[in-house]
Amino acid sequence: MTTRFVQPGRVLDYANGGTAQVSGAVVVAGTLVGVCLAAIAANVTGSVQICGVFNLPKKAGDTPAQGAAVYWDATNGYITTTAGGNTLAGKAFVAAASGDANVAVLLNGTPG
Repeated sequence: MTTRFVQPGRVLDYANGGTAQVSGAVVVAGTLVGVCLAAIAANVTGSVQICGVFNLPKKAGDTPAQGAAVYWDATNGYITTTAGGNTLAGKAFVAAASGDANVAVLLNGTPG
């Protein structure tokens, strides 16, 4: 294997800021959206998965079609179909209805 290889790229070492994160919390690192694999204390580095499919909270009323781009609204803590002011999270893995509380999202990170 080449000496240039670092890792498969599925999990990011996330330098958490001043707010503790629980396992399953959604975080943004630059333009990457990921899910904490375990709790990460404030000012500690932890593991965040940036690819794969996760059930994430969805904005009420939004109806993303399968394959539609979806965004993380960090202010409100949910997935939305609104791009403006939000971070691209990935694609809706399945369609979601208006009343669904969650949507399965294929995260935007690149798997190895």
